[in-house]
Amino acid sequence: MRQIAIHMYKVIFMGFLVLMAHSCKTKKVISDGKVDNKLSSKTIIKNHYKNTLKFNTISGRLKILYKNGTEEQSVVVSLRMEKDKTIWMSAPFGVVKALITPERVSFYNKLNNEYFDGDFGYISNLLGTDLDYSKLQNLLLGQSLFNLREDRYISSPLADYYEVKPKKAEELFKTLFWIDPSSFKIAMQQLAQPSENRFLEIVYKSYELKENQLVPQEIDILAKNQKDSTNIAIQFRNIEINKPLNFPYKIPNGYQEIVLK
Repeated sequence: MRQIAIHMYKVIFMGFLVLMAHSCKTKKVISDGKVDNKLSSKTIIKNHYKNTLKFNTISGRLKILYKNGTEEQSVVVSLRMEKDKTIWMSAPFGVVKALITPERVSFYNKLNNEYFDGDFGYISNLLGTDLDYSKLQNLLLGQSLFNLREDRYISSPLADYYEVKPKKAEELFKTLFWIDPSSFKIAMQQLAQPSENRFLEIVYKSYELKENQLVPQEIDILAKNQKDSTNIAIQFRNIEINKPLNFPYKIPNGYQEIVLK
């Protein structure tokens, strides 16, 4: 449980410690929509944000399968979210709890009497780019990690999706998005730093309809770096929208602080 808590923090809560793999193949995500070759990138992006999930709170359960080389772990956690304010997770019996806010990233582990309590600065410094609460929230909700309205993008039809990428290619930091033509939700997004040999792929294998809105049902995350490859599969269960929630979290006295290097 200790290892999955730390790895979940590093890979999901903090982002990508990853290796660029040009031969890496993306997983197929089933789409029932039909690509319109005449649709402009501006319209595609506009529709993506038009279909953003509208909510105050979200709750449910996540089944998380973690694989790293020969290591494999599985855990089911409770999830609670308050839009733009709080992401809270708890393993059974509260053995591991995590609390993420725009200012704070924290978790504690009762089995090992230890905790981490900090901000997003560690991973931001490591990657040379800002990672924040908004990006993590977007990851969980099937939205683009980056604001596609802040830059100029080009699009092209690719099989069953719209492929969207920056009009001006960046040398140090590359992004690529597949957008579903029926829902305009993200089907896949890739982030890479070729010069640093890092690569992250997030695939949204399916969505489900909740109160006339689409929420992710299955997410696969692939992260690579020079040392190893990590896969995280997330399944959403029993999702409820706008249910009154609380977020109980207090680091117990006497726990030892974890230092992430």
